[in-house]
Amino acid sequence: METITYRPIGVIRTPFAEPAGMPIQPPGATGVLGVVEVEPAYEEGLRDLEGFSHIILLYHFHRGEGFSLCVAPFLDSTRRGLFSTRAPRRPNAIGLSVVRLHAVEGRALRVEGVDMLDGTPLLDIKPYVPRFDCPEGDVRAGWLEPTGDSVRERRSDDRFA
Repeated sequence: METITYRPIGVIRTPFAEPAGMPIQPPGATGVLGVVEVEPAYEEGLRDLEGFSHIILLYHFHRGEGFSLCVAPFLDSTRRGLFSTRAPRRPNAIGLSVVRLHAVEGRALRVEGVDMLDGTPLLDIKPYVPRFDCPEGDVRAGWLEPTGDSVRERRSDDRFA
């Protein structure tokens, strides 16, 4: 397969210098504020974003190295297939978070619900649109059904450091 190269369009600023103790998903980061700093060349692309309450951030897990196809995820002690988890160490270290957008200030986005390390390279921004992003009908969460609600209290440890 061909190699694909991405160039960051900005950086995500958060209060988290180390993975240990971080929220593991945005619902566990309620009230945690951050700033998305977009490179000047991409500032015009932020136009009309202020009308959205939430945005999707796609980013690079810049501190993760290597991966395993079976992992014990943060919400379970059972080893699971990597692609059935949100574990940060992946073949393509791409992260995704839905965060609340508080303000667009020039090329800075003030956001809430950050669950990534300070200095995380930003790959893309997309508006969160419930009609597009919330599937209808029978939605299942697999092995996470019994434990998914604990995401608000759980914090990162050193298992993926």
